[in-house]
Amino acid sequence: FNRLLARDLGQPVGYKAGLTNPAVQKRFNADAPVWGTLYAPMLLANGATVDAAFGARALYEADMLVRVSSEAVNRATTPEQVLAAIDAVIPFIELPDLVVAAPPKLNGAAISAINVGARLGVLGAPIAVQRTAEFSNALRDFVAIVKTDGVEVDRGKGSDVLEHPLNAVVWLAQDMARAGQAMKVGDLISLGSFSKLLPPKAGQAVEVVYQGLPGTPSVKVQFK
Repeated sequence: FNRLLARDLGQPVGYKAGLTNPAVQKRFNADAPVWGTLYAPMLLANGATVDAAFGARALYEADMLVRVSSEAVNRATTPEQVLAAIDAVIPFIELPDLVVAAPPKLNGAAISAINVGARLGVLGAPIAVQRTAEFSNALRDFVAIVKTDGVEVDRGKGSDVLEHPLNAVVWLAQDMARAGQAMKVGDLISLGSFSKLLPPKAGQAVEVVYQGLPGTPSVKVQFK
């Protein structure tokens, strides 16, 4: 499947860790994360307008990207070691497509087979990484607030993803190594769900606000 995607979309620009939130694992009868591949045409600018029916089973969720700045990330075993090997944190509304008629019947293997539902995503402005304990704690403790047409519809914490979102990168490095692969400098890594998977509707404006991160950043998408 990924060979076919690469033929049409070009070489990978990053990877996504999925099922990193225990609540999402439970929904899909899985007991471990999975990962998929990101391609440049999937990644859209902040404020992008997207067809609400962008996929067969279109959804949206609060997410976050990090950008790899050192291949030492592939040897990281702690969030602090990941922090030393990335240079940006990027607000991200992921727009996954779960493809099938009955998504709750998917399990981890089936989700891997559909490239973990990777379809589209909207990027906010990058936040420069501060390699400090305070910044690491902010990543663990921030609250992602999902708003639809200005009204809060869900929220989640950084720690909802494997107790610290950078643990998703630790897990990804280890699992990629088992497959004989590795992250490279410049790769964008999607960390997982900080909210419920929500269905888009035409006319909706969605915003995710990251309370507790420097500058209280946000990212927006408009559905048509």
